Amino acid sequence: MTDPQVAIFMLSIFIVLVLLGFPVAFTLVAIGVGFGYFAYFQIDNLIYNQIFYLLNQNTYSVMENDVLVAIPLFLFMGYVVERANIVSRLFYSLQLATRHLPGSMAVAALVTCAIFSTASGIVGAVVTLMGLLAFPAMVKANYDRGFASGVICAGGTLGILIPPSIMLIVYAAIAELSVLRLYAAAMIPGVMLASFYIIYVVGRAYFNPKLAPKPIEEEVPSTRVIIFQMLTSVLPLSALIFGVLGSILMGLATPAEAAAIGAAGGLILAFCYKALNWTTLKQSIFLTAKTSAMVCWLFVGSWTFASIFSYLGGHSLIEHWVLALNLQPWQFLVLAQLIIFLLGWPLEWSEIVIIFVPIFLPMLDAFGVNPYFFAMLVALNLQTSFLTPPMAMSAYYLKGVAGNQIELIEIFKSIMPYLFIVIFTMVLMYNFPGIALFLPDYFFGVEY
Repeated sequence: MTDPQVAIFMLSIFIVLVLLGFPVAFTLVAIGVGFGYFAYFQIDNLIYNQIFYLLNQNTYSVMENDVLVAIPLFLFMGYVVERANIVSRLFYSLQLATRHLPGSMAVAALVTCAIFSTASGIVGAVVTLMGLLAFPAMVKANYDRGFASGVICAGGTLGILIPPSIMLIVYAAIAELSVLRLYAAAMIPGVMLASFYIIYVVGRAYFNPKLAPKPIEEEVPSTRVIIFQMLTSVLPLSALIFGVLGSILMGLATPAEAAAIGAAGGLILAFCYKALNWTTLKQSIFLTAKTSAMVCWLFVGSWTFASIFSYLGGHSLIEHWVLALNLQPWQFLVLAQLIIFLLGWPLEWSEIVIIFVPIFLPMLDAFGVNPYFFAMLVALNLQTSFLTPPMAMSAYYLKGVAGNQIELIEIFKSIMPYLFIVIFTMVLMYNFPGIALFLPDYFFGVEY
């Protein structure tokens, strides 16, 4: 076998092992070291091999990467907010404020998902918490179970796109792009996608009221109570989120500094809501350390894997094959997004961003594609990795907490309309690139 063929074989083994359920990070490390030993093999020195030096350097590079410092701080902010019962207050207040809209509880659930996604950035946490909080409430209010499950699964995935998205931080480190510009680029697409979800929910509830019955007026508190609930739940968390994102977009703080402000703000909110105790703090720190370690080992493994894959000629082989097709830029974009969409069936966003997206990045200049525009297409497309059966992880998260209240196949059916909304949003953004590029150009100037 030639070296490029070995590289393709290496990639194939990785996909098979991940599909069999092996941990992604350690699978990457093991395959990288194994094939790296082959790539750097020297018959006169069987003990010393450059792959071990490469693994050591990659580990050190991850530890000293300033961009990645923001990840544990944003994670900590999200976990503290999650465990301080702030989200339950938020959902209840929004439910009261939107009571006159068709499907008011579904709208409240979507807005809560969007806000909590902004504070957390963790899809599993958002879907799980809203599955425990909003799904039973909607079922109790006689909402259609499939309709309710689709709302929660789709709303929970917004954390991939809406800043401070953990995925965007990872993407910035992989593609060597500015986190600030990525955050700015994601604002309009994220808000637009959430708005499309809300329009769909309101429209469907309007034309089919049986899906989402209106609340009984006798159960609605007075306007004074509603205003008080909004001021004490929506306003504080929104102020924290806008403060964090505003400081980043205005250039007042780096993402890591803003994340530190957000973490401190989360603690202050938890204290004000009388939810800051030793148990909350201990659980938040433990989950932050666990998730951060997973992300860091993913980077170590991916950089080792990608280095060996490139050294063996894998990247060059794929790049030459794509360039030999003589594609137009729009054809290249369609091909790349189609591949990412199909990869979303068996894989999660982390494997796609860390392993497969770098294959396309060197080709962007050849096709004249703006890297930030491409990043937003990928970010939108990665929503589908959580919404596409048979590995729609958001459906499994919800099924895990909903139990026998709903069948998995019903959840799959309910999320399909939102999948088409994501694709429609991608098509819209392709035809109007300013949706992604206006804010980064406005705040930071034209860079390309």
